[in-house]
Amino acid sequence: MEDTLSALRSLMSSHSPSLDALVVPSEDYHQSEYVSARDKRREFVSGFTGSAGLALITTKEALLWTDGRYFLQAEQQLSDQWKLMRIGEDPAVDVWMADNLPKDASIGVDPWCISVDTAQRWERAFAEKHQKLVQTTKNLVDEVWTKRPPEKINAVIVHPLEFAGRSVADKLQDLRKRLAQEQARGIIFTALDEVAWLYNIRGSDVAYCPVVHAFAIVTTNSAFLYVNKEKVSVEVKTHLEENGIGIRDYTAVSSDAALLATDELDALSTAKGSLAAVTKEAEKTPNELNKGVNGEHLAEEHSNDFVWVDPGTCCYALYSKLNSQTVILQQSPLALAKALKNPVELDGLRKAHVRDGAAVVQYLVWLDKKMQEIYGASGYFLEGNSVKKEKASESLKLTEVTASDKLEGFRASKEHFRGLSFPTISSVGPNAAIIHYSPQAETCAELDPDKIYLVDSGAQYLDGTTDITRTVHFGKPSAHEKACYTAVCTFTALLAVSVLKGHIALGNARFPNGTNGHALDILARVPLWKDGLDYRHGTGHGIGSYLNVHEGPHLISFRPQARNVPLQSSMTVTDEPGYYEDGNFGIRLENVLIVNEADTKFNFGDKGYLSFEHITWAPYQTKLIDLNLLMPDEISWLNSYHSKCRDILAPYLDVAENAWLQKATEPVAV
Repeated sequence: MEDTLSALRSLMSSHSPSLDALVVPSEDYHQSEYVSARDKRREFVSGFTGSAGLALITTKEALLWTDGRYFLQAEQQLSDQWKLMRIGEDPAVDVWMADNLPKDASIGVDPWCISVDTAQRWERAFAEKHQKLVQTTKNLVDEVWTKRPPEKINAVIVHPLEFAGRSVADKLQDLRKRLAQEQARGIIFTALDEVAWLYNIRGSDVAYCPVVHAFAIVTTNSAFLYVNKEKVSVEVKTHLEENGIGIRDYTAVSSDAALLATDELDALSTAKGSLAAVTKEAEKTPNELNKGVNGEHLAEEHSNDFVWVDPGTCCYALYSKLNSQTVILQQSPLALAKALKNPVELDGLRKAHVRDGAAVVQYLVWLDKKMQEIYGASGYFLEGNSVKKEKASESLKLTEVTASDKLEGFRASKEHFRGLSFPTISSVGPNAAIIHYSPQAETCAELDPDKIYLVDSGAQYLDGTTDITRTVHFGKPSAHEKACYTAVCTFTALLAVSVLKGHIALGNARFPNGTNGHALDILARVPLWKDGLDYRHGTGHGIGSYLNVHEGPHLISFRPQARNVPLQSSMTVTDEPGYYEDGNFGIRLENVLIVNEADTKFNFGDKGYLSFEHITWAPYQTKLIDLNLLMPDEISWLNSYHSKCRDILAPYLDVAENAWLQKATEPVAV
């Protein structure tokens, strides 16, 4: 690590101009949350492996910013050469740079790895002291990363209409209507899941995310995919060309962005029939498709002078190729379109979660048996001290990794399985307090019947993406652990609720159209706030349809961005409150929900109301619940949910597994 920092500082010194600081973001050229091994530059320089963070290297210091999910992990992984900066507690990185770097300082960054929004915000912060953001022509980290993993040639695949639910032609038609509304001649897409969704393709370029390293540009007359052509089979080439999509080299996006700015890009279109091919598939005449929402002819007139880019996802390098006076900087129209699932996607998500729930139950059955056999645990149902046995042999003992591998095996046996949707968070005792803990085979903990076990996991299926968290105890949970799992006070204190109660309260919410996730987030936090407690992560995120496990543009969160996009019918969102005691334990419960129109007795203001549909199916451990802290309606909900679990999962389980599930979901009462 010391050699890496020394080598980078040497390059900073010799750079023209000389750099006072170098920013190393977590993101790749597409501003992705999860990146391929060769794009983990921030991890390489800092040693911190979390998915979110930013490294800043100055001539004398090395600092790393990350959010509350990773405070404990970063403390453990950063060497003494690094200083941890806690987002939300310490000054933001742009504020710190403006206040601590010299006047006229030069701050270097690879413009491909920073968004337009971030770059412009930093430039505003630097203006007062005449500091400047310098776009490096090469990524300096790549210059010192001698063992950087090579690019992998992973095949692009066509995502069939039976799972996608909408044709490429339909999506392009809707997109071109939006371009007409905004008087834009074209739009650049850099977010990998948006490119995959628009063109109905998938890939395996990023672990856990079925996406392809690619860009897309769509104009009123043409569409292009920028990708390594070695990844494109004859089948994929045919699929793209039949939809009027030209295939260009990945690196050509830079020069083509400049051509788009001068309205010369359409001349490059070589796809069969171009716009005509798309019109044919959509069964529209060229005249109909060329007409915008107000009747103007998109392909015949050249009054549309603007180029649209999403400032939150478009890299600064591509933006710099455009004329800033004719750029529309606003959220991609695909962000919301992708979030609003079509009926085929919703049906697929429901089915995927049933199979996934069966896998989770099979895992819990197996784990319950093994914890009793190997460790003398009282088990999933009984509340008793473990009967200490001789230390398990290496071949028998269960670790956080071997246990999670078994869970993956149960999932892999299910129809349409294509891999995990994120690294499984399999965590025991103190490790469960590390919100995004990632166990490693060499250092992970052994399972312990006397400690809480939290497992947050998910899978990618052709018909949907899943994400579920359950917290269990195979010994005798303490009264404090039960209280934290269940509730911390009574109804008389404004129905204050803890993890399970907050989970139920949010999942049962009804709210008017126009409500955003920021307004709902409080439902899960009131109980913790009452006692001066909280958790450092959002309460819900969107989820993809065989795409990224974290999907916007909506959130259920305390963060300000959750105010921007209202929840709408046919969106998906998670419900995942938690509570964590550093060095002791962590508790989280998570289901995936679908937003539906609600049938209410009244309709104040004629707004229409919304509610949630749970599509995750796995029992909550009643042994961890202090039933005296639940209200009658909460007990009723729990019994109803468990009854549905039995009915829905029964066809996917054998006799012994069904017997276990029957016991795990027996009705409860105070």
